[in-house]
Amino acid sequence: MRKLFLYYSRTGNGDLVANYFKRYDFETFKVEPKHELPKSFFWGTLFGGMLAGMNRKASLKDFKINLNDYDEIVVGSPTWNGRFSTPINTVLKKLKNYNGKVLFVLYAGGGEAKHATLKVSKMYADTRSIVLKEPKKYQEQFDLLDEFIRKNG
Repeated sequence: MRKLFLYYSRTGNGDLVANYFKRYDFETFKVEPKHELPKSFFWGTLFGGMLAGMNRKASLKDFKINLNDYDEIVVGSPTWNGRFSTPINTVLKKLKNYNGKVLFVLYAGGGEAKHATLKVSKMYADTRSIVLKEPKKYQEQFDLLDEFIRKNG
């Protein structure tokens, strides 16, 4: 059974989560937008949140992965303005024709992702998701992730 953690990370939270998934024999693939947000945390957050609020998609670099080669895909995304990041909005479009198991791991500065979790429940009625509050800062979030993987992975 092939398993993939497909994610985006701007600040490193997603990279930490990806390394954690490797412990459970997941392959990992980090999506990269063709055009990055401003380097400044303030301007990047403001601009990214605005784009996410408009449900915009980002053009991705080198997305040559065949999603149907995997039995299970876990999508990892930071939440911007409570929503999926723009690179992951693009991934969600690519997942429309995928018939395997899909789970979601969201990492949020405020620990909430109301709009993103609502979108997940509308897109995939039988899927599960978890919201982690800044895994880089709060290591105990990995205990929650461990439990989530054991129950759902």
